[in-house]
Amino acid sequence: AENKRQLKEIEDKILEVLSNSTGNILEDESAIAVITEAKRLGNDIAAKQKQGELTEAAIDEARVAYAPCGEYLSTLFFCISDLAAIDPMYQYSLPWFTKLVLSSLAQAAKADKVPERLEAIHGHFTASMFKNVCRSLFEKDKLLFAFLLAGRILGSRGQLDGEEWLFLLTGGLGSVKPRPNPATAWLPDSSWQQLLRLSALPAFAGLAEAVAADPPAWQAVYNAAEPHRSKFPGIYNSLGDFRKLLVVRSLRSDKVVPAVSDFVRATLGAQFVESSAVDLAACYADSSATTPFIFVLSPGSDPTAALLQFAGPCALTRSCRQCQTL
Repeated sequence: AENKRQLKEIEDKILEVLSNSTGNILEDESAIAVITEAKRLGNDIAAKQKQGELTEAAIDEARVAYAPCGEYLSTLFFCISDLAAIDPMYQYSLPWFTKLVLSSLAQAAKADKVPERLEAIHGHFTASMFKNVCRSLFEKDKLLFAFLLAGRILGSRGQLDGEEWLFLLTGGLGSVKPRPNPATAWLPDSSWQQLLRLSALPAFAGLAEAVAADPPAWQAVYNAAEPHRSKFPGIYNSLGDFRKLLVVRSLRSDKVVPAVSDFVRATLGAQFVESSAVDLAACYADSSATTPFIFVLSPGSDPTAALLQFAGPCALTRSCRQCQTL
């Protein structure tokens, strides 16, 4: 924009010289000097303008290459925004999220190829965000958050069917054509009805018929201590982790939670299901004068000893004692 402005000023100056010149312009030394200088400046500016256009094109190319990163990050932001529906206390600001993104961009492993760099950013930020968010979650909600995170990530990649996700949440909507329960001795009618509704989904077509054709094989799954880790009969053993979760929901709804844990582990990694103690050193590193610690305590809990132990080597004991008096 600056180069174009200067070129316009040079053009206006040349027109002014030509319009004010009297007689033969070739004999007007001041006019010739102005035009010569304008030509020199014009050539310099034109070269800068060309280089600027090349730089702009390179920036646009890089922006397009990194656009998937922006889409991925927006998916995660709206994922944590939904946590407020679980508890009004679970609310996170955009500036906090942006700060976390910038930190991951700086710390994620560098790579010459854009796909490798994107993978490094996604992996580092997902783990960092999960760790930071879990600091503010009750223990009972951490697995739910990890599962929501896994579902949103798979959905953004087109690897999760919306109807199947809805079935997991609701157990299926609408009615199906009633059919007699083929194994009343061990299969509850409620589970059979869910299997019928699940069979209405394209990926599970024929599931109810398979159960009816070989009840003993499916009874072995039903009676297993860990049905979510059992081998399913026939072609259904080749189902993906999420689809196996739907079968477990229909057969043994009491095993959905451990099945969800295994699903998260397989999708995101073990660190997203393993509970760990609060790392005060990491919390302190993420804090600032405008981002203090706030402990929400349950009856009987007291972090004072842990705070004083951490504050000793950091020469913060006096500050911690002042906080204790508050």
